[in-house]
Amino acid sequence: MSEGIRRIFAGHRIRALRQRLGLSQRALADQLAVSVSYLSQIENGDRPITPLVMVALARAFPADWETIAAADEGMLLVDAIEASSDPSVPDARIDEATLRRGARQQPQLARRMVALHAAFRRSQEQLRAFDDRFEAGAAEAARFPWEEVRDWFHAERNYVDALDRAAETIAEEMGEGAIDGAALENRLGRRFGITVAADRELGGPVRAYDPGARLLRLDPALPEASQRFALAHQLARLEFADLIRDIAREGIASDAGRALLAAGLTNYAAGALVMPYVRFRAIARELRHDIDRLSLRFGVSFEQTCHRLSTLQRPGAAGIPFFFCRVDMAGNITKRHSATRFQFARFGGACPLWGVHEAVAIPDRIAVQLAETPDGTRYVSIAKGLVKPSGSFTRSPRRYAVTLGCEEAHAADFVYADGIRADDAATPIGVSCRICPRTDCDQRAFPPAASEIHIDPDARGPVPYSFG
Repeated sequence: MSEGIRRIFAGHRIRALRQRLGLSQRALADQLAVSVSYLSQIENGDRPITPLVMVALARAFPADWETIAAADEGMLLVDAIEASSDPSVPDARIDEATLRRGARQQPQLARRMVALHAAFRRSQEQLRAFDDRFEAGAAEAARFPWEEVRDWFHAERNYVDALDRAAETIAEEMGEGAIDGAALENRLGRRFGITVAADRELGGPVRAYDPGARLLRLDPALPEASQRFALAHQLARLEFADLIRDIAREGIASDAGRALLAAGLTNYAAGALVMPYVRFRAIARELRHDIDRLSLRFGVSFEQTCHRLSTLQRPGAAGIPFFFCRVDMAGNITKRHSATRFQFARFGGACPLWGVHEAVAIPDRIAVQLAETPDGTRYVSIAKGLVKPSGSFTRSPRRYAVTLGCEEAHAADFVYADGIRADDAATPIGVSCRICPRTDCDQRAFPPAASEIHIDPDARGPVPYSFG
């Protein structure tokens, strides 16, 4: 074999991907810009997956391509293309022919470029982390337990493999359809001798378990989806007690942090139980991630569905990389996760142009937003205001909004992007005013850190200063 990028024979994986997505050979060939006969030869093992085809696979199926081929040389080429295409790096992009030639003739140089790009991305993460701590006034202070838990899930990419697979196994034992409340009650009774009853007093705990009496009481004011999730939570707590304890013990040092992580892991397992990974991911793709239809199919709430979509990061079977967060009436981010390049300000100070803030005040309406971050990346997101009833006039209902979004590159698989055109203007958003470089924002609260402020007493723009 001549020196250069090694060709890969993995046609069976291409065929498996095509069949899993329900695509004909013609449809896949069109997406890869190859002929049907050529694709057929690849699938039959008569032709290799060349770097050109690999790049096409990476662009057409970014969540799946890495399972098709794992050759270092091919990976290098795709990583180099991603590094050279980063919109946050100025100057003209390098064309693919030059990158292919560079990866073949100067692989060390190509690897260095990829490594430098990775270092740049890490530096941006560190800058955001510094901004978070500065905003919280905690640059030198120890993290609170809930911060430890939040950062633990973030480091795990919001996916806990052992727990997810264990929950999926039990879901398969319980049947192929949606897991309803009756099935959960039945397993709680059969496996653990637990009886479920409605709490006679409204306004108490939404879920209360008496281990001695083996009695689980639920607030009757809970919507059906919330009652089902409470049952799944109790089942997960008992089924996976040892696994959750071991993960929490290894993940966090403080006792309070471990207890909070255990609670978070139990909630995670409950979601994985009622929305088992493989089944949920397949139906999500089939429905193009229509949240309402997914919610109906699995008997879960809008928020639970959004959250589960953000956890689909299983190696070799990843879903679309989504960001997800929940914002309360005061603008505090109370849940957040991102599998995309977009990261949230963790201690408030989020961009006021972000559509989720408006959604809090307008419940039960899905708002779609096309936004662009300062690095030039465009995102399609939805936001919906939600109200959780309290069950009593004397207690205020909980009002908040959730948002779910992905990069514009995945718009074809996100039903909410159907009304958006490629030439539509995007709302310019940022993570935080403290690190946002935009000079023409009407909503800026204060200048970015380390910038030099200029004040012209004879002229004023949207804000009373300029900076550079």
